Amino acid sequence: MTELPRKLPGLRRGGDPELPDLELAVNDVEVDRDHLAHYDHVCGFRVRDELPTTYPHMIAFPLQMKLMTDGAFPFPVMGLVHIQNRIEQKRWIRSDEKLAFKVRAENLREHDRGLQFDLVANATAGDEPVWHSTSTYLRRTGGGGGGGSSSDKKSEPPAPHAYWKVPDDIGRRYASVSGDINPIHMHSLSARLFGFPSAIAHGMWLKARCLAALEGELPDALTVDVGFKLPLLLPAKVAFADWPADGGRDFAVHDARKGKPHLTGSLRPA
Repeated sequence: MTELPRKLPGLRRGGDPELPDLELAVNDVEVDRDHLAHYDHVCGFRVRDELPTTYPHMIAFPLQMKLMTDGAFPFPVMGLVHIQNRIEQKRWIRSDEKLAFKVRAENLREHDRGLQFDLVANATAGDEPVWHSTSTYLRRTGGGGGGGSSSDKKSEPPAPHAYWKVPDDIGRRYASVSGDINPIHMHSLSARLFGFPSAIAHGMWLKARCLAALEGELPDALTVDVGFKLPLLLPAKVAFADWPADGGRDFAVHDARKGKPHLTGSLRPA
């Protein structure tokens, strides 16, 4: 890896950016059944006693936000772009289990549009590791919008298995369960202040929606990795496709009319 630039625009302090040596934790977390049912409804999951694979992110996200707004964190949280999320589920987690979470930031490295880093979250039930997530964020230091690259726009979409109409209020609905109230997701007026022509869907909502579509095929232990491509402007009609790959399934979401990619993913038994 080449040396990081000495100064970056928008940093809170001069010198090389460094991630804080900080780990945040919460213990004895009990799942709110009403909140879980609300999440299931917003994301398209069936209501059941086991947590959807993406649901623990609801608990980890407030810790991530607390870490990214800490005075020692080198980047302002506004403007960070969530470009990838990988979840490893060791087994299904029951809704009546007490959980403990730890979150830290690590692996600051270069990206062709700036710098990227990981927010790592771990969940345990008792002393048993049950869930692990790595969310990769981009700190842009150059031009361009969104987290996709020019090559994303040229990709050929696979044959769709379903079409989804994504309503213009899905950002507000997902924010009501996730606590992620970034203005780019809430309303077209607030999104325009950040350079978007309309509100955009949360990446983690889109990942959850894909897993809901695959719900009948999910193994107990799994790894699901997605890349967030071009922003999903709301409202939208998108095409969903999935296909067998390496003992699991790959999947993708594209714009139904223009074929531009919004998400690509892989699902594998752990």
